[in-house]
Amino acid sequence: MGAAFAKDCTIPVCSSSNSFDDVPENCISIVLMFLEPPEICKLAALNRAFRAASSADFIWNSKLPSNYAVLLRRILPPCSSDRDYRRLPKKEIFARLSRPNLFDRGTKELWLDKSSGKLFVSISAKALKITGIEDRRYWNFVPTDESRFESVAYLKQIWWVEIRGELELEFPKGNYSLYFRLQLGKPSKKFGRRVTEVGQVHGWEIKPVRFEMTASNAQKASSECYLRHSGNWVLHHVGDFCVQNPNLQTHIKFSLIQIDCTHTKGGLCVDSVFICPSQFEGKAAFDSVLKQE
Repeated sequence: MGAAFAKDCTIPVCSSSNSFDDVPENCISIVLMFLEPPEICKLAALNRAFRAASSADFIWNSKLPSNYAVLLRRILPPCSSDRDYRRLPKKEIFARLSRPNLFDRGTKELWLDKSSGKLFVSISAKALKITGIEDRRYWNFVPTDESRFESVAYLKQIWWVEIRGELELEFPKGNYSLYFRLQLGKPSKKFGRRVTEVGQVHGWEIKPVRFEMTASNAQKASSECYLRHSGNWVLHHVGDFCVQNPNLQTHIKFSLIQIDCTHTKGGLCVDSVFICPSQFEGKAAFDSVLKQE
């Protein structure tokens, strides 16, 4: 009897056909939609089924900002048409937008964070209006690999410091923070090692620098601080702004001013203005972007 029972109750052995290849592609796609883009790309390497499922448009559409088409037009060549980007798979659109993309003749850059899909923007010193920048006795542009734009504006010495800039862009809905990226000291290299020349740094401990920002819908912010920490790049927080309508341009104006003419100032490097979602800490966000390139 025992032998008959054992014969009738044999345990089935899993065959090689019971694998992920048997899972319907649309089911895999639905699961992938809840993951972050880097995780999706890793799973796409598992097998053919995951690779095909990971290319579904509805997955990547959920990772893109609602106004991705407007942002894409900013970075596509002028000869491109709406038909060109509409033919692109959403996965490729996300890949393009998550790379550093120059616009406005190479003076500005935008990209999406690869994990969150949030928008980041950087504005080079060459896009700013800097008082005295045309006179090499006061300012000049110094090439350096410490800038996303490969050069920074360097102040030798001046009485009046005034730097202004503005940006019009269709930001996705959310809260954003704006920073000036500055350094006291001139960047250079000796024997392949990073060094900072601080001999011309002076005047910043006497009076603070004033930062100001205005954005659409009468949003304003201002702050003052003394510039310190020679030899290190510092992100100085200017203010925050909120975007409600992603299909309308947000107009932002910002400035850095130190106009006390009782003393000269010198040794300042101006790299860029950095805009990121407010939930990201400025320096951590900027450093993570550099690692993604």
